[in-house]
Amino acid sequence: MKSEIIFEVTEAEEGGYCASALGYGITTQGETLEELRSMVRDAVECYFDDPSQAPSIIRLHFVRDEVLALTDL
Repeated sequence: MKSEIIFEVTEAEEGGYCASALGYGITTQGETLEELRSMVRDAVECYFDDPSQAPSIIRLHFVRDEVLALTDL
């Protein structure tokens, strides 16, 4: 049993947030951060049939791409 699972969280193009677990086939989404947190917990509970095998910590790692344009150098 791993004691921690890490989700990479990005902003969805259509709005809201997407979260994907690193090293596991778990992906979910939510319109708000509150909804996303709830959906992540639910997805982890569904993925691990045996609660004793589920990690005790869920970590959300927020990733944001930022593009800068250089003009008229």
